Amino acid sequence: MHDIKAIRDDAAGFDAGLARRGLSAQSARLLEIDERRRRIIAELQALQAASNAAAKVIGGLMKDGKKDEAEVAKAEVAASKAKMQELEALEREVIAELDRELAAIPNIPFDDVPLGQDEHGNVERSRHGTPRQLNFAAKEHFDLGEALGLMDFELAAKLSGSRFVVLKGALARLERAIASFMLDLHTGTYGYTEVAPPLLVKDHVMFGTAQLPKFADDQFTVFKGDARDDAERFWLIPTAEVSLTNLVREAILSEDELPLRMTAYTPCFRAEAGSAGRDTRGMIRMHQFAKVELVSVTTPEQAQAEHERMLACAEDVLKRLDLHYRVMTLCTGDMGFSARRTFDIEVWLPGQNAFREISSCSVCGDFQARRMQARYRPVGEKTTRYVHTLNGSGLAVGRTMVAILETYQQEDGSIVVPDVLRPYMGGLEVIAAHG
Repeated sequence: MHDIKAIRDDAAGFDAGLARRGLSAQSARLLEIDERRRRIIAELQALQAASNAAAKVIGGLMKDGKKDEAEVAKAEVAASKAKMQELEALEREVIAELDRELAAIPNIPFDDVPLGQDEHGNVERSRHGTPRQLNFAAKEHFDLGEALGLMDFELAAKLSGSRFVVLKGALARLERAIASFMLDLHTGTYGYTEVAPPLLVKDHVMFGTAQLPKFADDQFTVFKGDARDDAERFWLIPTAEVSLTNLVREAILSEDELPLRMTAYTPCFRAEAGSAGRDTRGMIRMHQFAKVELVSVTTPEQAQAEHERMLACAEDVLKRLDLHYRVMTLCTGDMGFSARRTFDIEVWLPGQNAFREISSCSVCGDFQARRMQARYRPVGEKTTRYVHTLNGSGLAVGRTMVAILETYQQEDGSIVVPDVLRPYMGGLEVIAAHG
């Protein structure tokens, strides 16, 4: 959410930032709404001042026995109060209009974010390792999983339709092992606090992290019983970022509490609106998937360093799994709605012979904090400031499994379990068809 005062102070800079996202200028329209609001406030203040002055006059008239004149003055005050009520209602309407307009505008990218219209404008930042050399034709993860008898999309379709999967036996355990390994790393090595958050949230929570109102079509909605009114509506979280970030909503933190670092392993639910025909087979693009999420809440001064730190935490998962990957800086046209800068980690999938995204780490500035009214009080100061928020996947569990299956596959279709996961798999070294 943008600050209208900041737009008023630098309208040209605001429009220039939007232009970098390929959007038209918005400041004139926003400032016109804001000017209407300010005129209403000025008129209200003038009426209130006149009403206060009239009250004193009425008291004097009554004291002097001038009841007729006092009654006339009372009628005028009553008319002023009626007018004030009309203006207050109008003010609420204009404020709501301004808030709706501001809420629909994406965050402004940092100046160093590369310009571009889509993923083709992204810039490679770094690369780790090399693709594992296989002396046979690599298979994709779904062919491997189905041949093992441990990955079943047809059975899932009977239960829930397309873009769902049933994992069995060793692959079900592998999913749990991957998540446990990630959580242990992020909590034990990097000091994140593990949280088990709600998976169902209300409208204001989704608004706080900017999934609503713009991206409602990408979400799953749940109602209690047969109710269909908004008061009984919940949303299935598309990422634990929603629940974790909102843990500080409407709070005033002390500066010494920051940075606040949280992690959670949760199912995530996405409608995948607009993805028809894309990744229709396999586990790359699912309606339900598991993810270990990282969220940081910082001061403005800490945010940039925290972004680099979060990226390093996510990278370390892949390094310890010995998976080949690269890091991309997303261009202005490919960034998410709330982000000021995003680093994507793309893991190499031998079966697809391609890099695929496995994590996005974003710094959002105070964009989400304004929507949540999340603040902190700097040391030695009475006033408060908005916190800055960051989020990243550390990592997407399903896609990590995909990368492991395709990278550690053997010619007979079995899968070697990476060393760091074997303690979580009861010492299992190879997943074979009898697993």
